[in-house]
Amino acid sequence: MMQNPVAEGLMPERATMRRAKQKLRRGRSASTAAGEFVREEMDHIRDGKHGARSTKQAIAIGLSKARRAGVPLRPPRRGKPATQRSAARAYAIGQAPRKPRAPSKARSMAATRALRREPHSAASPRALATQAHEAAGQRTGTARKASARKAVRTKGPALRKAAARKAAATRKRTA
Repeated sequence: MMQNPVAEGLMPERATMRRAKQKLRRGRSASTAAGEFVREEMDHIRDGKHGARSTKQAIAIGLSKARRAGVPLRPPRRGKPATQRSAARAYAIGQAPRKPRAPSKARSMAATRALRREPHSAASPRALATQAHEAAGQRTGTARKASARKAVRTKGPALRKAAARKAAATRKRTA
């Protein structure tokens, strides 16, 4: 029996929503705010609430929740048509004015049960590192440089100074 949709992991937690809104208010990008939902999903997998077939699936669930919660994260321009449609639908739901509608209990339970059967290794540090490494490898050097420049713009002076110190320490350690 399903009692609480938040406890079941179908709805984002209040703290996640608060952190995401805070990031958007501070001028961070939509993908940064969506990262809070992905983090929540990884926590759910580690806590044993459910599993995921792969790290990619866990990330996709988090991004879908973010879009449905109103984070202005646009659907991907490239990718499978089914993924684009799903993301567009979630984005439209999140951007539309709220209208109360009870979700289908049978469908919610089916999704939860299916995810419970999946392995929990998708959120392991090694799986996340592999996923990040592969994702970075698919990007061009120009794209990585552009995202670094954007990160610098949104960082602010205090965090920029801390990052410069960290980079200097890393250079010193590896030289």
